[in-house]
Amino acid sequence: MKKYIPVLSIAGSDCSGGAGIQADIKTISAIGCYAMSAITSITAQNTTGVSAVERVSPQMVRAQIDAVWADIPPLAVKTGMLFDSEIVATVADALVRYGAERVVIDPVMVSTSGSRLIDEEAVEVMKQRLFPIATLVTPNVAEAGALAQSDDVADQVKALRELGCRNILLKGGDSSREDYKIDYLYLEGEEDAVVLTADAVNTRNTHGTGCTLSSAIACYLALGFDIVDACMRGKLYVTKALGAGARVVIGQGHGPVNHLFAPRHMKYQIYDNRNR
Repeated sequence: MKKYIPVLSIAGSDCSGGAGIQADIKTISAIGCYAMSAITSITAQNTTGVSAVERVSPQMVRAQIDAVWADIPPLAVKTGMLFDSEIVATVADALVRYGAERVVIDPVMVSTSGSRLIDEEAVEVMKQRLFPIATLVTPNVAEAGALAQSDDVADQVKALRELGCRNILLKGGDSSREDYKIDYLYLEGEEDAVVLTADAVNTRNTHGTGCTLSSAIACYLALGFDIVDACMRGKLYVTKALGAGARVVIGQGHGPVNHLFAPRHMKYQIYDNRNR
């Protein structure tokens, strides 16, 4: 018997299709995994910004996660915008209850257009409840600075480790080069970072790149790659998606990447149906 590789995204919805749940589903599907979702909030947004946000009740968020896990337990999970402290706590409770493995936490705090997407109380609960159970945390420069209350990378890594983060991917951590995009991966138990580089893509179509990267990494973890390989492959996927969509005009602001530049066939595992 064959079984698809299920990956769950727990995040907010983007009605314009470039970020959030929509970007996650496109990414997961393009890499060849089976995409599932638990929606935490509904946003009214487009390429120019976010105009309204409304949360889904914590009870409904829990019901979505329970329904997925009861029937199709995911091999990896990523979280995106979680909106408020009640939803963060609900998600953390569920991931602990189900013994979730391969958990990628994207601490979505500010949108590409600069809109605040999560309140301070929720950030505190995220630090206390989600970071310690994460396989990988993927803050960008601004988020890492806010979480650590410091612009110094060493201080950021130290602070995140003190919060229980085992593996940390600092996105956009080096602005000294214009020809490369450089991220730094700090692995559990190691002081030196793994440096991840990719050619810079000259484009304004960067809407949803953080969501896309965390989803891609979750997919590669679900497919059995280790953290270093998963991050390298995830970064390569985003770079190619940026390049493929660089000269496409859609919307009046920061357009999306081209998630479907080279979609893969659905991948699957072989398993014994008698032991299902």
